[in-house]
This record gives sequence, structure tokens and C-alpha cells, in this order.
Amino acid sequence: MKMTRAKPAPTLCISGVKLSKFLGDPLTDPTEYRSMVEAFQYLTLTKLDIFYIINQLCQFLHCSTNTHLTATKKVLRYLKGTLQFELHFNKGSLQLNGFYDSNWAGNPDDRKSTSRYCIYLGSCLISWIAKKQSVVARSSTEAEYRSMAHTVAELYWLRMLLKELHISLLTNRCIWVDNISALALSSNPIFHARTKHIEMDYYFIREKIFIKDIQIKYISISA
Repeated sequence: MKMTRAKPAPTLCISGVKLSKFLGDPLTDPTEYRSMVEAFQYLTLTKLDIFYIINQLCQFLHCSTNTHLTATKKVLRYLKGTLQFELHFNKGSLQLNGFYDSNWAGNPDDRKSTSRYCIYLGSCLISWIAKKQSVVARSSTEAEYRSMAHTVAELYWLRMLLKELHISLLTNRCIWVDNISALALSSNPIFHARTKHIEMDYYFIREKIFIKDIQIKYISISA
């Protein structure tokens, strides 16, 4: 694929197109597509901005089409225009903050949601992920709450890692939530009877809040 003279793209995704295994014509030889997507996975170690789209492209390694290949080329064009993007690590407060989101029923093929989170130590981004949920969420609250559980688990693991390194955190760990229903569910046991299908996540998060290991706070989407 000759992309050295390709025009840089300001965005990652093709506007108005939601990737699906039924979208486009199957590739006669998917080797090139698979090679590029597998190479992109190494870039996600330092490129937070491409994590979500690469997660999407990885789901079509076994059924790639020309539409998926076009989306891959769009990623290459975006990377060409953002070579100057970097992660900066500066001295700051030793406080862990987590932010998460989910796209409820975002996959058009199986209606599973994708969890996404990023975690900061002070002002430094140190952990991020975009991962498809293993089961279909029956509401946006459930999808958000499962994402919250993934974020709590990562935040707790980082806290224990810092503890083993003899690094003391100055304040409690905090997760910022933009979904009021998920926020209410994390602190109100009355909601439990209506959400038995996410019982494990419910108790996991409630335990961490009860022992004051984390705080859950609301953040506006526009913030």
C-alpha cells in the first residue's frame, strides 16, 4: 500500500459510517489489512487517541471488507497529520482520577457496548483502554455501570501497585461519572432489586465505596 504521499486527515473515522461485518465487499486477500491492524496495536501503547478505532478494526480480522480497509487507510492518514502528538509527564499531585464512558449497544452486529476509560496520576495520563463488553447490556445504565466496574478495578490495581512501590497517595481515588443513573446505583441500595443481572459489578463497586477506597463524583458531559 502506497500511503507515503497521502493527504493527512484531521479525524480518525469516516463520518456517518458505523463499521459492521456486513458493510462492504469481502477482501480477496486480507493479509495486508491484518498486517496493518496488528501493527496499529503497538501504537496504542502510546497513542490514546486511536485506541477506540483500532479496537473496532480488530473485530474484523476474520471478515474484513473494502470498507474496513478504507477505514484503516483513514487511520494512516490521521497518523501522518498527528506525528507531533505526544504524552507529557510532569510533576504534580499524587492523586488518581478515573474517567470512563460507554457506547450503549454501539456494535450494529451484536448490539454489545464498548467500555472506555482513562486514568490520570495528577495531570499525567497513565492508563487507558477501549474494550468490548462480554454481554449485551439491557440499558444504558447497565452499560455505564459495567464500564465503571472496569475503571474501579484498574484504579484499585494501580493503587496497590503504587503501594508496593512505597508511593503514598495524598487523597482518595476518584472516578468521575457523567451518567446520573449509574451514580445513583453506586450509592443507593434500593436500585439493586431492579439490576440483579449486574449483581457482581454492583457489590464490587459498593465494597470499594464502603471502605472509602474510592469516591464517585458527577461530571457534566460539557465539562
